[in-house]
Amino acid sequence: MSKINYTRRQQRAESEAYCIDLFAGAGGLAIGFKSAGWGVLAGNDIDPDAAQTFRLNFPEASFFEGPVSNLSACDFLDDGGLIPGQLDCLVGGPPCQSFSHNNHHRSAADERARLFEYYLQLVGHLNPRTLVMENVPGILSIDNGRVVEEILGRLGKLGYDAVVARLSAEEFGTPQLRRRVFIVASRLGPASELIPSPTHWSPILVQWGGPKERPAGATRSPITVWQAIGDLPEIENGGGDFVASRSGIPQAKTKYQRAARRWSSELYNHICHKLTEVNLSRIAHVPEGGNWRDVPRELLPAGMQRARLQDHTKRYGRLARGGFASTILTKCDPHWGAYIHPTQDRTISVREAARLQGFPDSFRFAGGLSKQYAQVGNAVPLQVAQAIAEAVLEHVRRWRAKGNRKPRLKEAA
Repeated sequence: MSKINYTRRQQRAESEAYCIDLFAGAGGLAIGFKSAGWGVLAGNDIDPDAAQTFRLNFPEASFFEGPVSNLSACDFLDDGGLIPGQLDCLVGGPPCQSFSHNNHHRSAADERARLFEYYLQLVGHLNPRTLVMENVPGILSIDNGRVVEEILGRLGKLGYDAVVARLSAEEFGTPQLRRRVFIVASRLGPASELIPSPTHWSPILVQWGGPKERPAGATRSPITVWQAIGDLPEIENGGGDFVASRSGIPQAKTKYQRAARRWSSELYNHICHKLTEVNLSRIAHVPEGGNWRDVPRELLPAGMQRARLQDHTKRYGRLARGGFASTILTKCDPHWGAYIHPTQDRTISVREAARLQGFPDSFRFAGGLSKQYAQVGNAVPLQVAQAIAEAVLEHVRRWRAKGNRKPRLKEAA
């Protein structure tokens, strides 16, 4: 028996519930669900580097590489040994660039903005018990909210109760300020049960624009940048290794760091972009927590020399050890935002960006350096994905407690 088939058999025997991840990217949602005890049956994405990353980290799952428009429900049903209605959860994040406020040409007419239609078509044919759809907050306002209204309306016609929630990653233990919108739906009961409550809060969140009052159940303190990455070894500008031994690496000092290191005997993807000499001269003037305003004006790019002090507040920003990272984008470029290491004159590495997204150190990213950064930036933070996965799993458990049985799936090919 092949190693892959054995892993799939083991997963099917041990997993309490099953999911499929569309528009999976590297697998941010999938790793969150897997961490919560779900079995990942399959994934899909058009990007070949993301596909390679997914296969590396989910050997038990099938992967359908290519446009989602080329897939049918039968592809997933036949591969997973399912019949319509048996899948516990369909997850996915249709590409968000068309909805993002960072895109000055965002439009509901963009072809990428309509990819959610293929997601909904598969929902209609797979008839999953629940679903989780992720996107950027811009989806709420695009076309005056009509995109979200259309999604909710179509889910209602398919027999689902559906709700929309905007979640903040830092309130779930991610050391990063990141807002994401989730559309969750269920045909088993109230969809509101699929929305997790925040778990982390302290007065520091108020300073960063968080809620002034402690949400019910938020008993843990938020995670800061240094609590997440402070144990990772120093590297040079443009240096580091795709794979490095852990020998000689400083001991983990926080619970977050110890959790990240679990199951990993090597350190993957601790490598960073090489900044030009002119950019190095700029960031040398930026103190911890500072930004472009600390750079002598004559060293700034011509366009930024004309900027007002209230503009571009994150550009050429250096992370503060006791604060949060700003949203990890697909390029950890200092001209885009605050991606300078707190104590070293370089950008944060792929592994540091992954730590700030909640990925465990055992998670490996494939492809060239720019592709690795992009995969990290496109992902859903693990802590948010896991919190949702746990809420959805509890929802499914309540349904099964009423006498509904877990399906017996036939062996995957």
